[in-house]
Amino acid sequence: MPIERTLVIVKPDAVRRGLIGEIIGRFERGQFAVRALRMVHLTKGEAEGFYAVHRQRPFFESLVSFMVSGPVVVMVLEGAEAIARVRKIMGATDPARAEPGTIRRDLAESIERNAVHGSDSPEAAAFEISYFFAELDAFPG
Repeated sequence: MPIERTLVIVKPDAVRRGLIGEIIGRFERGQFAVRALRMVHLTKGEAEGFYAVHRQRPFFESLVSFMVSGPVVVMVLEGAEAIARVRKIMGATDPARAEPGTIRRDLAESIERNAVHGSDSPEAAAFEISYFFAELDAFPG
């Protein structure tokens, strides 16, 4: 199994509700190493740049507004098949459709306020990690 790195964001709803430790703990129990971590309050421009791939989607403005509504925690996780496995631990985007025991099923408030973001491909992970962290910021394995 290839070792991969992926980006995870603890979204403003989860930060506001004091769920940072719970979410990080779930990933650590899933055998992921935290290689970089920081709390940031995104500007509108930063959120628009990060979610540019969704610019033409009807939910874009709402997503950007939500992501700038409070601080977020961004982190780089590393582990075997990290991208797919992190997404499995997170659960489906819509918490009502997420499997029991996943972060979104257990902790999300709605499809938009769904507690976490995770990269969905190696290409997205590369872009997203570099969006928040310089290579020197991420600790080696």
